Amino acid sequence: MRHLFFFLQIVLAAVALVPAAWAQSSALTQPQEGASQTVRGTVLDAAAKAPVIGATVVVLGVDPPLGGTTDADGRFRLPGVPVGRVKLRITSIGYEDLQLNEVTVTAGKEVVLNLSLTERLTKLDEVQVVYRRSEDRTVPNNEMATVSARPFSPLEANRYAGALGDPARMAQNFAGISSANDTRNDIVVRGNSPASLLWRLEGVNIPNPNHFGSQGTTGGPVSLLNNNLLAKSDFLTGAFPAEYANALGSVFDLRLRKGNDEKREFLGQLGFNGIEVGAEGPYSKNSKASYLVNYRYSIFSLLKAVGYSIAGTPEYQDFTFKTDVPVGQRGTFSAWTLAGRSNITFLGKDVDSTQADVYGDESLNSRPTFSTGIAAASYEHRLTDRTVGRFTLSASRTSQQFDSDTILYRSGRTVEAEIPAERNKFVQEKLSANLMVSHKFSARDAVTAGAIVDLLRYDYRGEQLYPVAVVERNADGTTALAQLYAQWKHRFTDRLTLNAGLSTSRFELNGSTVVEPRAGLQYQLTPSSTLSAAYGLHSALSPLLTYFYQSRQPDGSYALTNRDLGFTRSHHFVLAYDRQLTDNLRLRAEGYYQRLFDAPVERTPSYFSGLTEGADFAPTNKGNLVNDGTGRNYGVELTLERAFAQGYYFLLTTSVFDSKYKGSDGVERNTPFNTKFVANALVGREFRVGRRDNTFTVSLRAATTGGRYVTPINYEASSQARTAVFRYNQAFSQQQDAYFRADVKLGYKINRARLTHEIAVDLQNVSNRENVFQQAYNPRTNRIGTAYQQGFLPVPFYRVTF
Repeated sequence: MRHLFFFLQIVLAAVALVPAAWAQSSALTQPQEGASQTVRGTVLDAAAKAPVIGATVVVLGVDPPLGGTTDADGRFRLPGVPVGRVKLRITSIGYEDLQLNEVTVTAGKEVVLNLSLTERLTKLDEVQVVYRRSEDRTVPNNEMATVSARPFSPLEANRYAGALGDPARMAQNFAGISSANDTRNDIVVRGNSPASLLWRLEGVNIPNPNHFGSQGTTGGPVSLLNNNLLAKSDFLTGAFPAEYANALGSVFDLRLRKGNDEKREFLGQLGFNGIEVGAEGPYSKNSKASYLVNYRYSIFSLLKAVGYSIAGTPEYQDFTFKTDVPVGQRGTFSAWTLAGRSNITFLGKDVDSTQADVYGDESLNSRPTFSTGIAAASYEHRLTDRTVGRFTLSASRTSQQFDSDTILYRSGRTVEAEIPAERNKFVQEKLSANLMVSHKFSARDAVTAGAIVDLLRYDYRGEQLYPVAVVERNADGTTALAQLYAQWKHRFTDRLTLNAGLSTSRFELNGSTVVEPRAGLQYQLTPSSTLSAAYGLHSALSPLLTYFYQSRQPDGSYALTNRDLGFTRSHHFVLAYDRQLTDNLRLRAEGYYQRLFDAPVERTPSYFSGLTEGADFAPTNKGNLVNDGTGRNYGVELTLERAFAQGYYFLLTTSVFDSKYKGSDGVERNTPFNTKFVANALVGREFRVGRRDNTFTVSLRAATTGGRYVTPINYEASSQARTAVFRYNQAFSQQQDAYFRADVKLGYKINRARLTHEIAVDLQNVSNRENVFQQAYNPRTNRIGTAYQQGFLPVPFYRVTF
């Protein structure tokens, strides 16, 4: 950690050399005279995906007024919009109004928006409209979502202190969500294991999209996703629609934006995720086909390449590409790819145990290597003005290799021997076909149906070499997972809406089949408040690695004792109240109850449950598992959010909850994620600086949770065995101290005639709070030591767009 801190200081000093003229500041309230940019985009019917012709798009609060209308393709163009924050209002006869209260306009990049309008159920001359779709950022992309759906924009991941441009770290500010630990971006949602999260990108269920992201987990230290390429996306935390299968606790439904189809634009950036370059634009002046491409390279890899390396240097790089090609008047072909590699080496002799280094173990040499590649091609066609279909083919491959040596010391730090201890290589490949058809019968009724078929190929090799030779995995083959779903949205009145759906999935490895009903009801109490209730039955497979763990039999042979594991299942019940207190201030309260059953537990009585796994780099190495475990999560969440206006915003969230499980011993225990409460406070302020529409921003974040529950170490037994021995009869009974962390982000944006500079520094854990990471037994010193999470860490950032 201290090495990481040192090198980030070097980078920070280099970025600080970028010149910037500071002048007197005043609160930013509305755009001023100066640089301008084009704002353009497309307006579609939310259900039918057909162009809305003749819609009016107006920039509010500018003089002279700016506005325009959409053409036959639903396109609009507003040139000469002043840089800064602007408000847009979109109206069309027969549709509910749409207002965007926060559109960021910069000199270096055009603003391209893809917007949706919802058709009114009643005509204006029949009844007064009681609902106005007031702000797009509060409405999820998925129209079938009733509760627990939080849309977000890439702007939020860039703006929030501590988020580091990472969607998962950004989501830690939402109600009921906390971090598993500071070294990774795994998130705990309503007491569920991080492994219960489903990642979806452009309608494709994808593997773990993180560097150093182990199979069977959903997080990692550095995100593979590039925030500069994301469009408005959804994060769902409970009772989600039927199209999301094989997801037990939460869903990230991410979308990639389209490249600019009229103008070539470029990006250069330096930050936590590395050094990156990007480009986008049309293939030619006469073509509406566009491309979007970005490449990132680890700062530490660059330093190592020029001969300056440190112990445990994280090396990684990634590449993202997307293209969109119009096909006639009604079709669009899209293709995209996301790929990354990462590796790191930890040598035990370089680990200083007196510094509580959480990144290594002095008794081990470890060499993990990871690679992920995902590619997809899809064709979407508007069959009629009320029917749209999309067919997607995708492929992915993940590879994880881990080798380690056990280090034996003679005396002090003198190495006596380095013995090969573990060898693992896990390869998983997937070919997927995804068909979706959506039809809008009327303003009252819309349906969506689809099928997803995954063909899975696996090659797992894993063995323990020391102190006892054990072959843990030795399997290769193919299997499949298939899903069918249907969803129906019915609007009884302008105030009352029903979302209902049904999903069924089958796992060919052992024939496990599940049927999952979903339903949600939303009622508009007043023009500014709604009451919603939803239920969903959700199911998820265990990580594929789990099915091929070998259990050693008494005669010395091996057996796949987990092969018959079925789905872990969960009933979700959610009640939500939402009130728009003012145009910019929103209050939301949700209560939830989640009952989990059929969780993997050991056949003989023990504490173990699959509900407690998924927050580490190592796979679950347990055999003889059966679907007999249970669990429950329940709690209340509150959110008070002020959208950006008059130069500031804030987000206050809190959650009080309880998370318990039962293993095969029948004892109810805390899950390790049962921190009892989570509270976050986020506030930001923006100031105009000088006469060139430059801005200075300050973002503050404070987060606190209760302590996590851990299993105590048996010191006497550990001392005798010279390795850590835990008191599993007291599993997850010892609570750590409460967690607290405060972050500050300072940023400065410089607009020039044709480019924009952004300079920032994210000061993480500014109070240098020592939050407990874990306790570990050290056989060399024969002591139990405490390792702490990330201390104070400044993270610099620089971006230029032109």
